[in-house]
Amino acid sequence: MDVLAQITADGEQLISFGEALGAGFAYGLAAIGPAIGIGYLAGQSVQAMARQPEAAGMVRTTMFLGIAFTEALALIGFVVFILLKFA
Repeated sequence: MDVLAQITADGEQLISFGEALGAGFAYGLAAIGPAIGIGYLAGQSVQAMARQPEAAGMVRTTMFLGIAFTEALALIGFVVFILLKFA
C-alpha cells in the first residue's frame, strides 16, 4: 500500500499527503502577497497623513478601499485552496 495514497476498506482514495501539502503551500503563497501589500499600503497612508494632515480623511478612505481590494486577493487564494483540497 502506498504511503501517500491510503485506501480505505470501501476502496475510496483519501486525499494524499502531497495534495494536502500542495494546497497548504498554495494558500500560504496566496496569503503572503496581500499581507505585504496591506502593510505597504498602511505605511504609505500614515506617511501621507503625516505630510498633509488636512487630507487625512480622503487618504484614510482610499486606504480602506485599497485594503478591501487587496484582501480580496487573499480570499481568492483561499477559494483556490479549497478547490485544490476537495476537488
